[in-house]
Amino acid sequence: MANLTHFDPLDDLFKGFFVRPVEYGTQAETPTVKVDVTEQDKQYVVHAELPGMKKEDIHVHIDGPVVSISAERKQEKEVKDGARVLRTERYFGKVSRSFQLGADLDEANAAAKFNDGVLELTLPKKLAAASKRLTIS
Repeated sequence: MANLTHFDPLDDLFKGFFVRPVEYGTQAETPTVKVDVTEQDKQYVVHAELPGMKKEDIHVHIDGPVVSISAERKQEKEVKDGARVLRTERYFGKVSRSFQLGADLDEANAAAKFNDGVLELTLPKKLAAASKRLTIS
């Protein structure tokens, strides 16, 4: 004689709910600007990944020791007659990143290059003002 077992499909759902939450589809991950920063004697060099961006849509702002990078990728509506979009996974929208470096920056002599999705910033350090000794009269 065969043994009969009782199977409740909801039982498995509730057992796994607290261990691994049920996913109802994946959410699109908002990209971040990933940076590498190196320090040299007189300057910082920053490499920031901005894949798929156009250099016209990238903005860099320097305020003392704070560097802010922002960019926007605009969605292109390129659907040909008779074609229909089945899936879109690429991110379109704004991304930004701000970080502080250890010294004030000379924004007048800063330089930026954009090549193959990587923004390279050369950020010279501001020269420290020479101290002045006061004579007491």
